[in-house]
Amino acid sequence: MPIDSATIRRVTASLYERSLKKIPDDTRAVLDAARRRETQATAQRTFTLMLKSADAAASQGQLVCTDVGIPTYSVKIGTRVQFSGPVRQAIVDGFADLTRHIDPPILKMVTHPLTHERSYAGKDIPIVSFDVIDDAEHMDIVCSPKAMGTGRWEAVEAFVYPTVEDVQKFVLEVILRAGSQPCLPIVVGVGIGGTFDQATRLAKEAMLRPHGHVQADPLLAGMEKRLLDAINQMGFGAMGTGGDTSAMAVHVDYSASHGFVPVAVCLNCWINRRTAARIHGDGRVETLYE
Repeated sequence: MPIDSATIRRVTASLYERSLKKIPDDTRAVLDAARRRETQATAQRTFTLMLKSADAAASQGQLVCTDVGIPTYSVKIGTRVQFSGPVRQAIVDGFADLTRHIDPPILKMVTHPLTHERSYAGKDIPIVSFDVIDDAEHMDIVCSPKAMGTGRWEAVEAFVYPTVEDVQKFVLEVILRAGSQPCLPIVVGVGIGGTFDQATRLAKEAMLRPHGHVQADPLLAGMEKRLLDAINQMGFGAMGTGGDTSAMAVHVDYSASHGFVPVAVCLNCWINRRTAARIHGDGRVETLYE
């Protein structure tokens, strides 16, 4: 049974709306744990306000943040899936549906990079990356809107035969430059190796990893722990008020490379916007995580 365009259109619009009105369950748990162990009174009160705000948005159907970002999707298609209509256009139409009907209305965040004209539509919007899943009879769609707070501070740089210490130093320099501006505490994704575009994609995919999923590679797991500890020792704290938690997690991944090694750093703010669904070949829609 082929997957129809109407289902893709409806699901992608729903994923975007849900990402704007509810923080992921695992993220809320991490924020609450940070609040309970926080030693600075101001930061603890800030965490309390953030959690109350997020809970109010979820219960009242309001936006957690007015900067709704630009639509960004990662789509992985099983090689056994069939379609009865267009796929990318369905995602474009789904976002157009959302901008017309979402309540409360959202601001025009899609911006021409040179004229700065703002709209809901634009060249290559929504931004969609595609990959395949061998022998699968479903497609997975991840929505992660990208807003100004974190997008402004992400970075990529190419090294030649870097050491682990070189990579860690670069990541920490990126975070120091960003300071408190990315709406802390953040999730940090790091992509190492491959080519320029592959490193940035690895960083984005790593950033979206659910909390608690431990990196199996001990070398990368060690980097994650050292980087998280170092970032939290910077003292920026919740929303820059000072405190013990500037980052909720650091997730690192790598790809085989040449002697030149690009390293990318991707950030997600405290809302940690990411929603995902699986559309099965028989038409069933499954929520992958809340």
